[in-house]
Amino acid sequence: MITVLLTDDHELVRTGIRRLLEDSKQVEIVGEADCGEDSLQLAQSLKPDVILMDVNMPGIGGVEACRRILQRNPKQKIIVLTVHNEQTFPKRLLEIGAKGYLTKECGVDEMIKAIKQVNSGGSYIASSIAQQLALSLLPGNDVNPIDRLSRREFQVMLMISQGLTNLEISDKLCLSPKTISTYRLRVLEKLDAHNEVDLIKIAVEQGMVEFAHSG
Repeated sequence: MITVLLTDDHELVRTGIRRLLEDSKQVEIVGEADCGEDSLQLAQSLKPDVILMDVNMPGIGGVEACRRILQRNPKQKIIVLTVHNEQTFPKRLLEIGAKGYLTKECGVDEMIKAIKQVNSGGSYIASSIAQQLALSLLPGNDVNPIDRLSRREFQVMLMISQGLTNLEISDKLCLSPKTISTYRLRVLEKLDAHNEVDLIKIAVEQGMVEFAHSG
């Protein structure tokens, strides 16, 4: 039996996924988290075989949670499960060390296949995501402006697009407000944006945030 930690800020989503996976008799959900901070604590205390990680969650969020979990335990196996199918998120999360990437449009059979494959030491990327990533590497394709951002700049932009203030971002990332202000200015400059409204427009276009929050 493969033990899984399920993280998503929507209780209804967690309930549905838990029932589907447990009905398969191949997976045991050993814990559930609804924010990035709780996922950190449960990953450390429960030591699950696999973590199913949502991206857009309260607190530090799924991207930063993945980074901190893998910083503590590089062998932890994480599969990202989200509505985002644009290449921006998969590329960043795979660079961090996630072993799988699924969209919430996938069926239970594919989810179980991904869990088994990752648990066995492999990787699993949904075919639609893999295709986008492959196409982005072809000669002649324009460079995605988001790729100009460093890992920390990307994280700060993501939090800005979610409406967090400099003080809130500094608290969550354990950095000084002055440092966050510096990152904010760098993001504006690299993306040729004039203000936060421009940043949010870019974030929406890149699939980093939606008008109606969803994971």
